[in-house]
Amino acid sequence: MWESICLTLAATAGNNIGKVLQKKGTGILPPLSFKFKVIRAYAVNKSWLIGFLIDISGALLMLRALSLAPVSIIQPVSGCGLAILSIFSHFYLQEVMNVIDWLGITLAGIGTIGVGAGGEEQVASSVSVLQLPWLAFFVVILFVLLNGWLRICKRQRREQELMEYEVVEEIIYGLESGILFGMASVISKIGFVFVQQGFSKMLIPLCVSISICCSGTGFYYQTRGLKHGRAIVISTCAAVASIVTGVLAGMLALGERLPSAPVARLSLLLGWLFIMMGVILLVSSTRLMRHLPWPLQNLIPSGADRNFSLRKTGSHRVKDTSPAAVIPATTLHHLIPTPAKEKA
Repeated sequence: MWESICLTLAATAGNNIGKVLQKKGTGILPPLSFKFKVIRAYAVNKSWLIGFLIDISGALLMLRALSLAPVSIIQPVSGCGLAILSIFSHFYLQEVMNVIDWLGITLAGIGTIGVGAGGEEQVASSVSVLQLPWLAFFVVILFVLLNGWLRICKRQRREQELMEYEVVEEIIYGLESGILFGMASVISKIGFVFVQQGFSKMLIPLCVSISICCSGTGFYYQTRGLKHGRAIVISTCAAVASIVTGVLAGMLALGERLPSAPVARLSLLLGWLFIMMGVILLVSSTRLMRHLPWPLQNLIPSGADRNFSLRKTGSHRVKDTSPAAVIPATTLHHLIPTPAKEKA
């Protein structure tokens, strides 16, 4: 179990750090296209190329982790990528971190230890093919309801001639992207489970391909939300929805179960809770700092210069330059260039 958790941490670190390095490299590059000159410019850019290779390596490590452990263990631990990215940004990119950031990193670390201590080796899951259409049907119905709700909100906003996104729209975009990110890991796991049951090994690349499509669609929804919405709301909803989707789908569709021992079960549940709390604190640390009493704000570094700063994203659009990520980062707000301070 610990081997799988270590692989997951390495994988999510590669996904997050790789995307940051790619974003840093694209600052002087033209928009990605299939033109030879453009592809060559990307290939010779050291920062982008290193980030791309690290990102792919992270995706491969994640596939290996999914082949060894339940998705209900892997998906929550993958949320710790934000904590790893924060530490990397602090020491490598010289970004200032505040006490809430460190608290979030600590909670994510404790949660990971709890998941590792509470998780137990499970026999190969027995998945019925009849369960999968029901899972797909439930996800489709959920997206139909969310998109219908989104259309209603947009129509009301146009009727009231409002330009800014309503918070409900931001939540919906975050939930949709998070659900797709979680389903990407579940679909990858399904391929390994079927092979364990004696099906053709060709199901693994097929499921991985479908997983990549889910990840790409998730990035599309997240990017649409980040275009005009607040990164804090969208990223938080995406992170939590991704973890919850992975856990529920793993248990309901893949036959994964909680540990039988009461202490191990409590450790696992608390680990999930701490990881989600840590992710939420890391995403919302800048805003939370503003609500602290003024004496504390003067004593504690606010971290206003780091990329967690909140703002309206205006016309900026985030694009994932790596098509290889199977388990995507839930921290795209890190990749959006932000000013030093948020305008009130």
